Amino acid sequence: MAAYLKLDHISKTFRRGSSETEVLRDINLVINEGEIVSMIGHSGCGKSTLLNLIAGLIPVTTGAVLLEDREVNAPGPERAVVFQNHSLLPWLTVYDNVALAVDKVFGSSKSRSERRQWILHNLDLVQMAHAKDKRPSEISGGMKQRVGIARALAIEPKILLLDEPFGALDALTRAHLQDSVMQIHATLKNTMIMITHDVDEAVLLSDRIVMMTNGPSATIGDVLSVNLARPRKRLELVADPDYIAAREAVLKFLYERHRFVEAA
Repeated sequence: MAAYLKLDHISKTFRRGSSETEVLRDINLVINEGEIVSMIGHSGCGKSTLLNLIAGLIPVTTGAVLLEDREVNAPGPERAVVFQNHSLLPWLTVYDNVALAVDKVFGSSKSRSERRQWILHNLDLVQMAHAKDKRPSEISGGMKQRVGIARALAIEPKILLLDEPFGALDALTRAHLQDSVMQIHATLKNTMIMITHDVDEAVLLSDRIVMMTNGPSATIGDVLSVNLARPRKRLELVADPDYIAAREAVLKFLYERHRFVEAA
């Protein structure tokens, strides 16, 4: 049986004039349907570049991204991206920001009434239906990210790609959104790939954590399986030996990589 998502010997080089910079080298990874996979590593290790390759926003230099055995070489509705910046259109309401994506993808397959119900359903998933008539300037940063997630979910992507979606938020808002992501995953059983710099976030949310080596020419240094039963409750995990061991393993990897940079 073919892998759900396969990163097959991916390398990415950026060229500017006569100079070349190899950002990623020989990335190999298989991601199963329904997994939450986090990517973590020091700044400059190519995490966002790898996410953009999976999204089809930039082309690979060598190798291939294969989704259900089909090569990814352009953006498509089966892969939705949530960026650290919510990217909402400020002149549209919460409802209309989600409707923009829904009308684009389902304009010919769902009636106006069906699209409306679908938009409201996805806003309800992220607990934002009550603010459907507000504009981005009238809601908080955390609420904007909820709308961004609703917009991504509303196109029914096979893979949800999250590029440090909570990085600019305060700790309490971040915790609430992490809980929301876990609840959404429990409901939809969707596949998620998330970039993060937060070790605790990676361990709390993920089935596996992909640890990247330092750039340039970054590659996958190690992949850690997080053997924690779902649903997960953060307060109960604080003293869980498997949680502590996973956290220590990631911190050790990052610390050793940091020492390597300092010694270079």
